[in-house]
Amino acid sequence: MNGDDLLIAVCLTLVAVSATAAVAVREPARQALVLAVLGLTLAALFTVLQAPDVALSQLAVGSVLTPLLILLSVRKVRRRGRVDDKEAGR
Repeated sequence: MNGDDLLIAVCLTLVAVSATAAVAVREPARQALVLAVLGLTLAALFTVLQAPDVALSQLAVGSVLTPLLILLSVRKVRRRGRVDDKEAGR
């Protein structure tokens, strides 16, 4: 096993661990953060596999945009729930 194969194996292991963690976490806000880590590990894997264009796309969408949209959605749902609770208490 040469150095390249070892690096690919390490990246694949990190992707598997972070993907498992993303599935195991139940709270949406924390899940978004773990999803960002998963996006970073996938971007590293794509870079190692010599696909820099895919890595850049993964970095932008999978590591930044998707977790940000999830966090904003969770925030809006929680805020709307508080407003509904206040209106029901009147």
